[in-house]
Amino acid sequence: MPYRRTENVSRRLAARREAIIAAARTAAGEGGLAAVQIVPVAAKAGIAAGTVYRYFPGKADLVAALLAEISESETAALRRAAAAAPGPASALAAALMTFAARALRQRRLLYAAIAEPVDAELDAVRATFRQALAAEFAALIVAAAARGQLPEQDSGLQTAALLGLLVEGLLGPLAPEAAGRERDLVQSLTLVALRALGVADARARGLVVQTAMPAD
Repeated sequence: MPYRRTENVSRRLAARREAIIAAARTAAGEGGLAAVQIVPVAAKAGIAAGTVYRYFPGKADLVAALLAEISESETAALRRAAAAAPGPASALAAALMTFAARALRQRRLLYAAIAEPVDAELDAVRATFRQALAAEFAALIVAAAARGQLPEQDSGLQTAALLGLLVEGLLGPLAPEAAGRERDLVQSLTLVALRALGVADARARGLVVQTAMPAD
């Protein structure tokens, strides 16, 4: 019996932590990382601010946990998309389209997680998300190159440039308005990315056309 009580308590504690992070995610999606403050997040989670402090001693701790959750969910989505593709080049196209589609659906949140100006302490934490994305795309580039579907290239350099393309094209201040044209933007940006990586134009178009738009 004591073991069951401990298990139940552990589940409640984990559920409360998840609720706090979910509230922080909502806050960031509405107002960026600046909106991730202990008191407003506690109100969104329906708990006292003191309870939040038991889990996260300060804002930086809460933001770090939020960024880890975003990183995990976004990289998992890329892996699922790539795993469902029939080959390395298709996997790369699927991951690109998945990232682009998800970024357009949660533009404010991902801008906050990747590119929003923040102080040095938070930027250092946020860099881990960019590194995780880079690692996913680098692995796909290497796999496609190993099969002769991409030219041999410096995957680290190409991945850094690829992330710059995606961030500026989807989330930055120069990114076009997406309302009503999300599919066209996702496909166009994926096509540009594939061309930049060395996929011949006709084949790049085929990969984009053949790749289904992600549903989530």
